Amino acid sequence: MAEQFPGPVLDLLDAAGDRTVFEHAGREVSGARLLGMVRRAAHGLREHGVGPGDGVAMLLGVGPGAFAAILAAHVVGARVVGVRPGLTERQREHLLRDVDVRVTDRPGDIPGVGLVLALDDLLSAPDDGVRPRISARPGDVARLLHTSGSTGVPKACAQTYASMTAGWAHRPDAWPPAVRALAGRLGRFLVFGTLASQVMMEYGLLALAAGGTLVTADPPDLPGALVRHRATASVITVARLTALVAHQRASPVDLGGLRALMVSGSPLEPGRLREAAEVLGPVVFHGYGQTETGMISMATPEEPAGSLGVPPVDVEVRDPAGRPVPPGTDGELFVRTPSQSSGYWKEPALTAEVFTDGWVRTRDLGRFDASGRLWLTGRIRDVIIVNANVYYAGPVERLLAGHPSVAEAYVVAVPDDATGEAVHAFVVPAHGHVPDLGELRALVTADLGEACAPTRLTVIGEVPLTAAGKPDKRRLVAGS
Repeated sequence: MAEQFPGPVLDLLDAAGDRTVFEHAGREVSGARLLGMVRRAAHGLREHGVGPGDGVAMLLGVGPGAFAAILAAHVVGARVVGVRPGLTERQREHLLRDVDVRVTDRPGDIPGVGLVLALDDLLSAPDDGVRPRISARPGDVARLLHTSGSTGVPKACAQTYASMTAGWAHRPDAWPPAVRALAGRLGRFLVFGTLASQVMMEYGLLALAAGGTLVTADPPDLPGALVRHRATASVITVARLTALVAHQRASPVDLGGLRALMVSGSPLEPGRLREAAEVLGPVVFHGYGQTETGMISMATPEEPAGSLGVPPVDVEVRDPAGRPVPPGTDGELFVRTPSQSSGYWKEPALTAEVFTDGWVRTRDLGRFDASGRLWLTGRIRDVIIVNANVYYAGPVERLLAGHPSVAEAYVVAVPDDATGEAVHAFVVPAHGHVPDLGELRALVTADLGEACAPTRLTVIGEVPLTAAGKPDKRRLVAGS
């Protein structure tokens, strides 16, 4: 049986020895030195009485000290809450309501009550050179992973230590084929923002397990940071990928060392993927997952545009009655992963709605093809009601985004005197193209029927984003 998390990560650092595992602010940090930082931080936390079940908020960036503090909090068995930048005051207060201790590298950025510990003070604690004793208990909550908060207040997904131990990132023996292909490209993994990011931490652990180095970027300007730090890989949002492609078209720089960009946070339209491949080469890996589940599937650069590859976890496509449907049929995706959350923190009703019989209800629509590849087709709640009939926005968006003149497509419901609601399409044009409403209407009508065809078309330069980097349809509508 595998040792309790974070024991396997401590083993990775111990095995790295004198090898550089972090480059930060012009200095190199070896595995042995980073392990020493974990020991000191764990000792400091224990000196302040922090132990199993205590809530510890991490208001930290991406440096080796932040990495060590997060691991140390897991060593002592705490419930770790990461606080990412960009939250509103209300959202932040919500995240910090159940914590006992706050660890920060941002003086003056520590509102609220509770014990406040400066990161520098933790890292100056004594180091006895002895492998830290893991106090974590399997059934305890290891961390609260917060959703994007696009509906108002972020929901906290509770992930236990048993679940983290079963995770794939730090266990090469558990890597599915797509992750193994990615791991070989993470020689110099560019990290930025905060390690409170679930995605940033997971891929950071993967890079360490693959023998790579985490390289911090501040600011994370692209492509500048990729060039300055000789990065081979990084995480990227769809918006950043779009901007990077545009920059490379207009003022190309040498990105010959770039081997992998992991797109995360929102779906990548086939048109955008094709443009990225033309300009950057075969470097885009498109991950699909949720805060509740972790990674569900990953498409390598070799996958057909729009495919999410063959999931390495249990996925069922179900009809509205909860029955599995055959390949080629759309339905709601239900997922079961080894490292999924156990539920929402202090939200029993919501937990019962989403976590059912060991499965997680994603509220995403998708289908399998005959080869077992997964394709997303929309969101359950993203609908347009035309003549009292419900139509999902996802299939319309997917069809529009497949047109040669369209790079991205977003559709919303607009009031209509004749039909109640109608489809309004917002499209970002493909490079060198001008979308035509008539052509797009004909395309949708032929495939999905006239009710789904857009009655209005607005061409936009880029889609507005939420604080979490996801398309914000409410701002699209407000600005139209």
